[in-house]
Amino acid sequence: MPSSALKFLAPAWFSIVMGLCGLALAWRRAADLMGEMATGFAIVAGLLALAVFVLLAVASALRMARHPEAWAEDRAHPVRHAFMAAMPVSLILLATVAVALLEPDRQATPVLFVLVDGAWWLGSLVQWGVTLWTLSRWWQGNKPGGLQWAVLTPALFIPVVGNVLVPLAGVPLGHAEWSAAQFGLGVMFWPVVLVLLMVRIATQGLWPDRMLPASLILVAPPAVIGLSALQFGAPQLVGWALWGAALFCLLWVAMLMRRIIAQPFSMAHWGLSFPLAAFTALTLRLAEPGHLLAVLGPILLALCSLVIMGLALATVRGLRQGSLLAPEPVASIQPVGN
Repeated sequence: MPSSALKFLAPAWFSIVMGLCGLALAWRRAADLMGEMATGFAIVAGLLALAVFVLLAVASALRMARHPEAWAEDRAHPVRHAFMAAMPVSLILLATVAVALLEPDRQATPVLFVLVDGAWWLGSLVQWGVTLWTLSRWWQGNKPGGLQWAVLTPALFIPVVGNVLVPLAGVPLGHAEWSAAQFGLGVMFWPVVLVLLMVRIATQGLWPDRMLPASLILVAPPAVIGLSALQFGAPQLVGWALWGAALFCLLWVAMLMRRIIAQPFSMAHWGLSFPLAAFTALTLRLAEPGHLLAVLGPILLALCSLVIMGLALATVRGLRQGSLLAPEPVASIQPVGN
């Protein structure tokens, strides 16, 4: 990768890993309804997610060494700084996929268990730290770097609500207590960020058109909270309540779909992938043979797979054309302070 292109490899690229991991988890969840074929697809998606993560991690390390000013710009940017959380979230999701597919055991497969457990702890603790780092900026009020209406976008859900992903692998790995603690952090701030976004729309209007694909991130919090709550052993009705919230958000954002499709392809479009996959996984988690969701789940899974396949093809085309690793349009918002 040319150094000039490497400069523009922002952390938002890790949303590809998030989408592929979400797809792997959705296919794994479909195994109860569709058999071992679904597990095979889950393995393929999981391996692809791991390969992309390794490639992006190496490229990001090179970027940090060669273009430290680019990293500084990402941390100071009013929107891009939130995507710093996409890196630890990707690690948490990779650990979750490994737990779902490989079922590491401390006694039977100690080496695998240590690797997966270590990746989970690293992702969990870094995610906690990124959340604290992000929200510490809010104390600056309406000063540059503070909580300003004009810079609030759905991307803020990544550092805040990414914490509710932790129980998906943490509980099977034997870390229910810490998983619950970090889950509580995400649950506490989900409604806060949602209200802030609604006030932002009321006072400033909708976020820029090129960020419209990220609107689907509104679906992710209730979907993932539902999955994690069920992982803790919550009643099925709790899962259904959160499924209903996620369904409403999905149909609500769908009203913007014509405007979203009209936007030139960018990394923001990968914001469609993980939320749709998370909602699909929750649907399949609640599905029972002969139930309506047992029909809806596979339909959503097919749609999710097609969407992510389309995003992958568009990404390859964008890389060939040089339209992705390039300076983004200048936004009319002020950068936050370091």
